[in-house]
Parts: sequence; structure tokens; C-alpha cells
Amino acid sequence: MSYLIDLADFLVKAIGASGYLGIFFLMFLESSIVPLPGEFVIPPAGYLAAVGKMNLWVVIIDGTLGSLAGALFNYYVSKTLGLKIVLKFSKIFRLEKALKKTVVFFEKHGAISVFVGRLLPTIRHLISIPAGLSKMRVFAFSLFTTLGAFIYTAGLALIGYFVGKNPDLLKYYTHRFSAGLIAFAVILIIGYIFYRRKYDK
Repeated sequence: MSYLIDLADFLVKAIGASGYLGIFFLMFLESSIVPLPGEFVIPPAGYLAAVGKMNLWVVIIDGTLGSLAGALFNYYVSKTLGLKIVLKFSKIFRLEKALKKTVVFFEKHGAISVFVGRLLPTIRHLISIPAGLSKMRVFAFSLFTTLGAFIYTAGLALIGYFVGKNPDLLKYYTHRFSAGLIAFAVILIIGYIFYRRKYDK
């Protein structure tokens, strides 16, 4: 248990030393090339806001913008490479059929996919790739990415703000928060399915 306390202290000190620029950069990595969990970045910043060393709203906005920047990086890389080049590499792993289906799906349901994807673990790191391959409109992509990233970042920041550095409580509430996001995403998907059925008719 002592190593968890030491890790929490280290993260708080690291975030405090790097400041808002560090939060932005780490959340950029979290959304782009390095699957760094936001749970290691935002709650310590929320704690620093609680003790008066940072501003809670600036932490939330900074983290959200970092997530958006990282997502846009993946989006433009995927859009620039294009589907043909990515398909060549996907053939090595026999993923070309799944990738094609994903791109076709995004062309029809890109907005809800991006928003829901930003709420879900693991998927939030990858959701920008099919969006870029399908050449989703950058305004729509940015809007729904920002909305999803804001909810995710705000939730983690509030956990850190009210829970502090206690590793057990942080783990408990971040898990509950993740479960809540998954439940919310499921409700959104069900609602969207009913909406599409009614709209298509």
C-alpha cells in the first residue's frame, strides 16, 4: 500500500512542477500516440486545485484542450495517410475488412461515435483514427471530441478535488466514474438507435 501512496505523492509533485503546460502535454499524449491514462494526470491536478495551488476550471479546460489537440493530431495523421495506405498495413494483421466496415460506419454515424468513444476506456485513444480515415468534418469532430473530453476531464478533476491523494478512494471513485460513463454511453447508444429507426422511417 505504501507504494501507492508514494506514487500519488510523486504524481502530485510532478503535476505541480510542470504546471498547466504539463497537464496539456500529458493529455495530448493521452489522446494521441501514448495511451497514458488520464486518471494519472487529472486527479492530482484536481487535488492541487483543492489546496489552492491551481485553479479547478483552468485544470478542466487545459486538460480538455490537451485531449482535443492529441485527438486532432491522430485525426490529421489518419486523414493524410489515407485509407489505402492504412489498409496495406492492416492486411499484415488481417484487419482490412474490419477497418473498412468501421470507416463505412463512421460515414453514417460519425458524430455519435466520436462523442461516445471519448467516454469509453481504450476507445478514446483510437476513435480519432477512423474519423480521419472517413474524412469526417473537422468542425463536427472537434465539437464532439471536446464535449466528450470535457465530461471525462471534469469528472476526474472533481474526484481529485474532493478525494485528495488517498489512493484507495481515488481508485474506488475513478472506477465508479468509469462505470458511470459506460452506462451513460450505453443509454446514448440505445437512444440513438431508436432515433435512427424513427428517422429512417
